[in-house]
Amino acid sequence: MHRKHLREIPSSSSNVSTSFTWDWDSSKTSEFLSSVGVSVLKKDKLGNENTPQDLLVSSPCPPQKRPKVKEKEKDFVIVRRSRLLQEAESGVFWDTLPDELLLAIFAYLPLNDLLKVSLVCKRWHCLSFDESLWQSLDLTGRSLLPGVIGQLLPAGVTVFRCPRSCIGNPLFKTSKPLRVQHMDLSNCTVSAADLQSILCRCEKLQNLSLEGLVLSDDITKSIAKNPSLMRLNLCGCSGFSAAALKLMLNSCSTLEELNLSWCDFTATHVKAAVNHITSKVTHLNLSGYRQNLQIPDIKTLVERCPFLVHLDLRELGEIPTLKTLQVFGIVTHRSLQLLRETLPNMKINCSHFTSIARPTVGSKKNHEIWGIKCRLTLSNPNGL
Repeated sequence: MHRKHLREIPSSSSNVSTSFTWDWDSSKTSEFLSSVGVSVLKKDKLGNENTPQDLLVSSPCPPQKRPKVKEKEKDFVIVRRSRLLQEAESGVFWDTLPDELLLAIFAYLPLNDLLKVSLVCKRWHCLSFDESLWQSLDLTGRSLLPGVIGQLLPAGVTVFRCPRSCIGNPLFKTSKPLRVQHMDLSNCTVSAADLQSILCRCEKLQNLSLEGLVLSDDITKSIAKNPSLMRLNLCGCSGFSAAALKLMLNSCSTLEELNLSWCDFTATHVKAAVNHITSKVTHLNLSGYRQNLQIPDIKTLVERCPFLVHLDLRELGEIPTLKTLQVFGIVTHRSLQLLRETLPNMKINCSHFTSIARPTVGSKKNHEIWGIKCRLTLSNPNGL
């Protein structure tokens, strides 16, 4: 290899000038960079390789196309997020909402959606079963699987409407008393043991309807533990003794409406009812006991209940406050005519279906019980 000798720089004492200039040819730049393996950055006409993107949009030159990436090179790609996307992601997230706001939103959800929301996460599950959302519940005509009642009623339900439903074993996970105050289980398909497991946890009932159900002495004793009971409908019930009926009537001293019509009563049952009905009752139905309800029983009933307004009986007696009298299937047609002539100012047999102590009167579309509308109701006919 031939070495080129460096020319010696003259000393300062010499007359040769030490200043010099670089005569670098810019045309050789690309050749030099190419020789070392570096590609040259080509500028566009505006020389805007560092120009912000906002200014490039307004430039007249057309945007350059992004080169296509091969399949093997798609592992890692850097993409600049747009400003609008950044602003959207900086908003409010569901996780940052306070519990009070989420509960206010959940309060507008129907029962089906509220149950779906409970499956999102643990926090939403706890909030979806907050007692403030479960004040009233309507499960009319549903087929309730075992465990459903045991999970829903302890959530804080105070109004429970569930007539004509098939109720499985409640399977309660807690022994704490329920908060139910108004309950309608009329004509349900439920065993006496499962019904007892529900009523034994109820101590605040004010209105109760068990029409058409088979009861037991334990069930009537559970009903007796509700001293605030004002309306009780046991129309068509059976399965309990006269002693249990006596205990229940003595304990429920605040009853205002009582329906004991067409039950499987003997003469002992009828006498227990007549002798122990509270004096505060204003609406009473004892129809269906032609053979067992005697004149002395009527006299006892009149003496005990001076505030009666509506009465379903076969005999009336002298009750100054009485306005209506229902005697369907009790007196003959001839006796009925005589009764109307004797009492011209009283409405006799004015309604074929009694409304005494019954939770719902009128159209089937009426979703109220004792004037209370239920908020939560299922829209899916398949049930739970």
